[in-house]
Amino acid sequence: MDNDAHSCVLCKAIGLQNESFVAHWEPFPVGIGHMKIIPRRHDAEFYAFTGKEKEDFFELFERIKHYLDTSLGKNKPDGYNVGINIGEAAGQTIKHLHIHVIPRYTGDVENPRGGVRNLKPAKVSW
Repeated sequence: MDNDAHSCVLCKAIGLQNESFVAHWEPFPVGIGHMKIIPRRHDAEFYAFTGKEKEDFFELFERIKHYLDTSLGKNKPDGYNVGINIGEAAGQTIKHLHIHVIPRYTGDVENPRGGVRNLKPAKVSW
């Protein structure tokens, strides 16, 4: 673990996990059930991960989706957005890869066309 990893808030995350990733509730959610998947290995880019790590990501994502689909009761998601910001130009502010899993609900925005572009503008703070 390099020096950046010792101070990285995401390296300290706990929750649903597998060999390569951990997941936990997003501390600043844009909706009910918003979670983050975080690699154990401290790296900023998805493209740097091995095939095994990418397989582990999809395995954990499937478990998270199943968990959210079965545990949110009347708030069962109608769809999902999955988002990764890779690089500063794409909005990445933490130099440790993290993948947002955002449950979506019919009627959560007036028009969901465009996906995350119209997700929750009121939740964005610069």
